[in-house]
Amino acid sequence: MTSRTVFFISDQTGITAETLGHSLLTQFESSEFNSVTLPFLDTVDKIDGALKLINDRAAEEGKGPIIFSTLVQDNLRERFKPRKGVLIDLFNTFLPALEKELHAKSSHKAGRAHGLVDTLRYDQRIDATNFALDNDDGSRTQDYDKADIILVGVSRSGKTPTCLYLALTYGVYAANYPVSEDELESGDLPAVLKPNLAKVYGLTIEAKRLQQIRQQRRSTGRYATMQQVSFEIRAAEAMFARYKIQYVDATKSSIEELASTILANTGVERRISP
Repeated sequence: MTSRTVFFISDQTGITAETLGHSLLTQFESSEFNSVTLPFLDTVDKIDGALKLINDRAAEEGKGPIIFSTLVQDNLRERFKPRKGVLIDLFNTFLPALEKELHAKSSHKAGRAHGLVDTLRYDQRIDATNFALDNDDGSRTQDYDKADIILVGVSRSGKTPTCLYLALTYGVYAANYPVSEDELESGDLPAVLKPNLAKVYGLTIEAKRLQQIRQQRRSTGRYATMQQVSFEIRAAEAMFARYKIQYVDATKSSIEELASTILANTGVERRISP
């Protein structure tokens, strides 16, 4: 397997460069990538320091790195000229086509993508995140009428991180409820969920994977035994089927994939765009 160093360069947080760059690199499964992020390169001195680091790394490894850049300021972009490697200027790839189509020049202002430009959107994300934290793990159920979605599943099936991602990324009010062993044995949907059945969405997971996760969390007792996890998963899926609750298998899906699947299948509206 070949190994390459990849630099993500930005005059702001580097989030855009990382997101787009990693998405592209996942298509090359036969290669291994060593990632280095250099954010907030917003002065000439910082650009020169980044160039020295990149050029030194190229000389050390004997091959040029792959560089994803979202530098916006023209003077910094013009100065950033690595000696070796391939430079992929993500903004320059897309902005000219948009400028042509919109008959307008881009502002070339740093910080527009992830800065605090729209305080309303920022407040929506914070409110949604607070809601997810307050309504995590069934700790509070009186606000379910305010929820956009209620994730249900067995313990450690991925409910909490998915809710937080939905909140922080899309401004979705997401709660989650862990079905207990008693509720699974009865096969009856918990009473607190029935008034909001239309909002309920299930998560399931393969038994072997769930056992691995639980063993890391608490390896003693029945909690992490294959017999217990297999029973809980079968019972939860039977409950979903009985009440016609949509559900998704979280075993091989990332949090991002789970969130996108849930939104697509439920039609829950994204209050904000990532």
